[in-house]
Amino acid sequence: MSRSKRLESGFQDGLIKDLKAMFNGCMVFKMEQRQGIPDLLLLHQGRWAALECKQHAKAKHQPNQDYYVDKMNEMSFARFVYPENKQEVLDELYQTFQSRG
Repeated sequence: MSRSKRLESGFQDGLIKDLKAMFNGCMVFKMEQRQGIPDLLLLHQGRWAALECKQHAKAKHQPNQDYYVDKMNEMSFARFVYPENKQEVLDELYQTFQSRG
């Protein structure tokens, strides 16, 4: 496994822990590795979010990732998340779930 993939997976593991702490009782699924589909699906009290984890803000986007993140965001909530914007995304996700609750 390349160094960059290990760094991204470590970030993803930490993000999953943060999501589970923030949204008690939620379920977080690592999605099938279909080209472009976001990495994580979060289910919590009738709401859902999709998150595409990146190693850093300038990490390359794979084909179709922008399409799926945009499309899923139109349906519910979806974002690219990386260390530089993690807290901002978590805050926005929390606000979005609260406003729909």
